[in-house]
Amino acid sequence: MNRNAAISRARSQLASGDLEAALSRLVAIPSESQNPERKHHLAEYLDELRCMFEELGCDCQVLVAAGAQFLYAQRIEDPSLLTVLGYGHGDVVRGMDGSWAAGGSPWHLTKLNDRWYGRGVADNKGQHAINITSLRAVLETRGRLGFNLKYLIEMGEEVDSPGLVELCTTHKKLLAADIFVASDGPRLSEKRPTIFLGSRGCVTFDLSIHARKSAYHSGNWGGLLSDPAIQLAHALATIVSPTGRILIAEWLPSELPDAVRRVLADCAVEEGSGGPEIDPAWGEPGLSPAEQVYGWCSFDVLAISCGNPQAPVNAIPASAWARCQLRFVVGVDHDHILPALQRHLAKAGLDMVQVTPSPDDGVFLATRLDPEHPWARWAQDSIVRTTRKSPAILPNSAGSLPNDIFANLLNLPTLWLPHAYPGCHQHAADEHMPIGLAREALEIMAGLYWDLGELDTLPRVRRG
Repeated sequence: MNRNAAISRARSQLASGDLEAALSRLVAIPSESQNPERKHHLAEYLDELRCMFEELGCDCQVLVAAGAQFLYAQRIEDPSLLTVLGYGHGDVVRGMDGSWAAGGSPWHLTKLNDRWYGRGVADNKGQHAINITSLRAVLETRGRLGFNLKYLIEMGEEVDSPGLVELCTTHKKLLAADIFVASDGPRLSEKRPTIFLGSRGCVTFDLSIHARKSAYHSGNWGGLLSDPAIQLAHALATIVSPTGRILIAEWLPSELPDAVRRVLADCAVEEGSGGPEIDPAWGEPGLSPAEQVYGWCSFDVLAISCGNPQAPVNAIPASAWARCQLRFVVGVDHDHILPALQRHLAKAGLDMVQVTPSPDDGVFLATRLDPEHPWARWAQDSIVRTTRKSPAILPNSAGSLPNDIFANLLNLPTLWLPHAYPGCHQHAADEHMPIGLAREALEIMAGLYWDLGELDTLPRVRRG
């Protein structure tokens, strides 16, 4: 039995309906981590995953950190072999019942137009189901994996992964590995396999001005009282240019590394297929769209308010507020982001603006494995061997993931192989996965897991 046989066996799990049946069971569990009323379903999901890992001959245990539950599974074939740490999250955003097309339910896997629809089918249930199915194909073909497997499933990624740092700190030895392999987020495009090597960091914060206790008549007091909305608008205008260019030097890396430029020269950001048209004049001048979103930083205002927008009155508002977000890359010190903003506003004479971290969002740190790292090149070769396609290599995802915990705390090279695409309606109604993409993903992962068991072909980069 050989590599092609393992790939064929993985593909057969789609033709037989076994993958669809497993995914149907997973989607049916309404594991909304944002909904306290669904809390008991988080444990139910881990029970279902435990069964899937035990079928692989894994020893499983539920670990608890900061009140959050995690499933840890491991199959140790030989301590001298390569050890691979996998990861996935079984929680989902709210299902948005009643908003799906044709009255569909987010908790029922529906097949329509060669796509699977259901909450979590792209983020992240479908992705780790594909990986587990591919692992089984390799095990059944070879009779062993050929490497040691460790796998961690969390149930709080959609609410900033509570307990994950504590868990990985407490169980650092248990989670020790040589390489991290996981799947989340979208590919660069539906038809092109993709590897991303880290993620952008993210910090969310509020800007607010509280000028006085109440609003006052704009006729009687206009011209005499400061207007918080105008002051807040000026504050935002000092942060970014009219075309979205960030104006705070500490929020930007000193350069775009040559290795990042080289891999992104081969990447085009996909428009259409459910995505919006790109505004070509927005952001940092001189950068391609791919460099802008995968190699640089971006600032956005997520919400803004003053007065009563639904029923404006002739009054100068007492306060104004905006929730803002900075996505940042390696080279930006996250500890300096908000202090730099406060200094910047004070220098502009806008020290009446209060800067506070968002109480609803944590901070994700930026990570990036060097695109020329031996493991990155190895994964690229594996995908080419399987698909005869050159994968897109993204230095980091545009979004944010808890990758810093695996890259920095556990000190692992990180490989992410996404099985969704930009138009998958992730976090929206009608979330879906093209079945053709699932088929190719099964082939890619079976090939990659097979290659992880071929000791002579692995990079000579092992944990010390």
